[in-house]
Amino acid sequence: MVKKSRVVVKIGSSSLTDEQGNIVEEKVQDHVSAIASLRENGHEVIVVSSGAIAAGFRSLGYAARPKTVAAKQAAAAVGQSLLIQKYISLLAPFNLVAAQMLLTKEDFYSRGRFHNFYTSMSELLRAGAIPIINENDSISIEELTYGDNDMLSALVSGFTQANALIILTDIDGLYDSNPIKNPTAKRFHFIPEVTDELLSYAGDSGTSIGTGGMRSKLLAAKKALSLGVPVFVGNGAGQEKLMDILAGKGSGTYIGAPFKSHMQMKKQWLAHHAKPNGVIIVDEGAEQAILSRGKSLLPVGVLAVEGLFHAMDVVTVLNEKREVLGKGQVFYSSADLEKVKGQAGAQAKMHSINERAEVIHRDNWVTTKVMI
Repeated sequence: MVKKSRVVVKIGSSSLTDEQGNIVEEKVQDHVSAIASLRENGHEVIVVSSGAIAAGFRSLGYAARPKTVAAKQAAAAVGQSLLIQKYISLLAPFNLVAAQMLLTKEDFYSRGRFHNFYTSMSELLRAGAIPIINENDSISIEELTYGDNDMLSALVSGFTQANALIILTDIDGLYDSNPIKNPTAKRFHFIPEVTDELLSYAGDSGTSIGTGGMRSKLLAAKKALSLGVPVFVGNGAGQEKLMDILAGKGSGTYIGAPFKSHMQMKKQWLAHHAKPNGVIIVDEGAEQAILSRGKSLLPVGVLAVEGLFHAMDVVTVLNEKREVLGKGQVFYSSADLEKVKGQAGAQAKMHSINERAEVIHRDNWVTTKVMI
């Protein structure tokens, strides 16, 4: 692992509540102490936490988790404040501040909304806060199909360029059949990719409180891998459980790459798996900067843009002779890059999804041109 990693930790409803749906303080405390340990060891932590509906439905008089969309939205409106208050109170003894963020899928695909999310997230992490993210269940029905925030955590990990996504659940990883029904079920300790065969093994949620079964976790893992982020699905207990997971000693299944080798995974994904969605042509100065001096690609070095792509897509970079230099993940859409190509720093920043002016940061670049 790199010395300082950005880690997304997804905590499911079943990992926070009892069978009746009540938040169990001891469970939350266990997660919080492990999150605090990550922070103490210099890592940035983003939490995607389910549990709002589970926390709120009994306060509205429901005997069990509601089934209708309106009732779920109402329960989430009540439960969200209960959930975040629990995190606030338990993080405080560690001198950590919780910051609530409510998102929907559209927030990732609207340039303006994602810009706001990215910049506020970056500032929270810079200030040492712990962002606690949940689906905005009280106004959105996406949670009902996402699967207990699993896909949301994948999008968060990919779009914030996390080094790892840890999905905590109530079972110790992925099996080739249901271990509750089949005592001889085989657990997968590591799988390189999410295949159709693997998806066929996965079932639905094992509890009435959570909504995300193993299938939703595998689909989320597939999405995270497509964005260059390796995944862990499993459980654990104690203050060091998340540190153990990062060190490759977690009780569960690693998907895509062992975390301890992740430094190379982003490069491997860019080089061999990521499908480019467009082309950027750069001048000779930019070519030398990214190939010989290890620099990021800036708008001033861009000559032309071909194809249609969004911010965070992968593109191929060519020189003036149309030789392929490499591939990278861009901070600009093709439309925005057209507006700032050839411009220097300050002029370009207003069109980026964040406060940086790079078109492609060096950490999101892989060289494929053979250097002579």
